[in-house]
Amino acid sequence: MDRNVRTTDDVLALMDGLFAPEADRWTADGASWWDAFYADRSREVPFFADKPDENLDAHLRLGRIAPGRVLELGCGPGRNAVHLASLGFEVDAVDLSPAALVWARERAEEAGAGSIRFHHGDAFALTAAGAALTGPYDLIYDSGCFHHLPPHRRISYLALLERCLAPGGHFALTCFAAGEGGMGSELPDAELYLTGGLHGGLAYTDDELRRVFSGLTEIELRRMNDEAPESPLFGESFLWTALFRRAADRAADRAANRAVGIAADRAADQG
Repeated sequence: MDRNVRTTDDVLALMDGLFAPEADRWTADGASWWDAFYADRSREVPFFADKPDENLDAHLRLGRIAPGRVLELGCGPGRNAVHLASLGFEVDAVDLSPAALVWARERAEEAGAGSIRFHHGDAFALTAAGAALTGPYDLIYDSGCFHHLPPHRRISYLALLERCLAPGGHFALTCFAAGEGGMGSELPDAELYLTGGLHGGLAYTDDELRRVFSGLTEIELRRMNDEAPESPLFGESFLWTALFRRAADRAADRAANRAVGIAADRAADQG
């Protein structure tokens, strides 16, 4: 007998177990897979290059985001964290992989960005109530973490944003795009549990991203620009880039959520 499910966290952990162990890219048990991924730094992996995302550069140049406190989810070798720190941001960068963090710290030292605080572990655990990284953060940045989460962990992800993103703060995302020229699995959510894997990561349509993050205000949602190998910026068009903003106060948050709910009900009635 095993009757241990009592909380939402228990349900989420139970659903984690529906996936094959070798498919795990999101819990502490997935760290070894990521360590192997980062072991050979000479591999021609586009985002191994030491240059920031083109969308991040654009947001900064256009004044959409200003220096403040940043939480980067899945920082990898640290290319975006180092860029943000060089511009005066106060950066907390999280990754599951010790190998990635070793590389990121080396890059930070070489760039004179020693102020970055790198954290090893599960982002959900590190930002839980009472943990070290509860914010509030002016910017939460994710370049390639979200699409490696199984469907049920979107609940955990939204809860992280709710806990950690400051009122008026921004959330920026880069993830696999569905459709022509995209990348990632387009299997329905339910089928992923039947297959026991994420098939390299989940692709999203623009409307699916809007629905997932409907509690935030969309600033921009577009395909990432392709950047040439000699460009100082990283860019691949098989990715979405998105920028959302949280309302400046909780009352506005609740009003926005009510408006989204009403619109969804009307759309369902018309359908």
